[in-house]
Amino acid sequence: MKFSEADAGSGYLIEGYGSGWIGLSGRRYTRSLILTPTQIIDHWGPATAADLTREHLTAIADLKPRVVLIGTGAQPALLDPALYLSLIERGIGVEVMTTGAACRTYNILMAEGREVVAGLILDTNA
Repeated sequence: MKFSEADAGSGYLIEGYGSGWIGLSGRRYTRSLILTPTQIIDHWGPATAADLTREHLTAIADLKPRVVLIGTGAQPALLDPALYLSLIERGIGVEVMTTGAACRTYNILMAEGREVVAGLILDTNA
């Protein structure tokens, strides 16, 4: 899917996404990444939602977001709440959804000026 009304004046916006890729700033990323309005941290680590660990989420929490979006790949995944309990205990909101939904939600929250971080899993087997 391509986003046609994106304005990157406030930070990094997702320009498009598809099976196994995300478009940011004219570049196509094909590995899981962390995205904030001011940073792209590529090669994040988890290849699937099942690979997600507390250490992966600690890397996100260290960025001090108010809201975290976890994109689980092409398919919805239920994560054990114990995995992200430390974020909730810090007062960080956590939403788990497909990566496509996380891309759309990230753009909305970023455009609103929210302190959002997205951990986006790009599964290439979708």
